Amino acid sequence: MGIEGIHSRIADIQSRMIALQTQQAGRNVQAQSTKSASSAEGGSFASALESAVAQTSNKTYTLNSKGVPTELAAYGNGKIPANALERVGDTRHKLWAPAADSLNSMIKDAKAQGVDIGITDSYRPYEEQVDLARRKGLYSQGGLAAKPGTSEHGWGMATDLDLNPKALSWMRDNAEKYGFINNVPRENWHWAYRPPTA
Repeated sequence: MGIEGIHSRIADIQSRMIALQTQQAGRNVQAQSTKSASSAEGGSFASALESAVAQTSNKTYTLNSKGVPTELAAYGNGKIPANALERVGDTRHKLWAPAADSLNSMIKDAKAQGVDIGITDSYRPYEEQVDLARRKGLYSQGGLAAKPGTSEHGWGMATDLDLNPKALSWMRDNAEKYGFINNVPRENWHWAYRPPTA
């Protein structure tokens, strides 16, 4: 087995571990909800479930020295397996699960305030990063693409949004509450996720 085979096997094992952790977290939320619902006097199952979900959503994450989630770092930029990512709403777009959850909440809350936020890009595999750099040029040379293997999109931690002036204004006022920042000066559509850290 060559080095590529070893890396592939490690990535497979890690993705299975993430899937098991996600399943266990779901069981813990369900168990906590059931326990809270049965022990609360006059409380409803819905309020117990809401409490359990709130506890889960306040989870913090560990990032390495480069700002990459430790659970993704071993895969490599643009090489994250599909089961380590989560779908954004009912779109084809995917992000690292905490980023997707936060983006879904943000889009829902904006819509409730009469603001439509669209999504045009999300997780970007390495091959797509190479193609984008070829077509649009490197940012460091006046283009619009990060050097392949360095893109925040390659970690599933950035999204490109379709924002009209009203939506852009809303994002500037509210996005940070959801962990998103606009950190690329020439790209008002690029929003990176910065999770709460431990």
